[in-house]
Amino acid sequence: MAEEKAVRGVVVEFDFAVLDGAKLLFDVTKKYLDDAGIDFSKKLEALHMAGGNYQGAFAELFEKVGSKRDAAKAARELNDAFNAAVAEKAVGAVTPAFKDFLKALAGKDVKVVVATRGDVAALSAALEGTGAAVHAETATTYGSCKWDAWKRACHANGLVDVLTAGVTGSGYGVKAALLAGLSALAVVHDHVAYQDFGGADATVDQLDAKAAKEILRMLKIA
Repeated sequence: MAEEKAVRGVVVEFDFAVLDGAKLLFDVTKKYLDDAGIDFSKKLEALHMAGGNYQGAFAELFEKVGSKRDAAKAARELNDAFNAAVAEKAVGAVTPAFKDFLKALAGKDVKVVVATRGDVAALSAALEGTGAAVHAETATTYGSCKWDAWKRACHANGLVDVLTAGVTGSGYGVKAALLAGLSALAVVHDHVAYQDFGGADATVDQLDAKAAKEILRMLKIA
């Protein structure tokens, strides 16, 4: 009996790698905090929010600025606002270049999972014909996902972490993917260019056919 071939996979953190979700999240957070009388800045974001869970990040920020606001309530409201913003922008981010990326991987029998906090049905429809599956991500981490989110995406879609590449949009995402046992490719948008992307197998500006070649190299597929 022929030995079953191991499935190589890719998990794409759509909201931060395909969408410029870090900038979108900053804008959503800034509006939310401006309405609360807090002057939010990239410096405050980098020092107190980026990479933390929403509630813990807000608690730290509110302590820093001397606010008595409820961090748990703020976390819930930011989660709803950001997820809605992602849902609004997601379909428009499915460009021909991104479809080329997905099709190039599907052509090499790589299983691609696209994880999003937005509207799964709408994104699935936009990705029809690319071979990609859409995974509902429930993380409430500011600007990235923790290691367990990468594990969840793999296990829910029949992927083995060590045979899977994570495509992320932050330095925090790189570290989390590595901790989960995946290799990592990072899409570096301007808003997060200051972050540490050390450990990534490669960094790119966008996901396209050229980026797909980097993934195939990472997965040792000719």
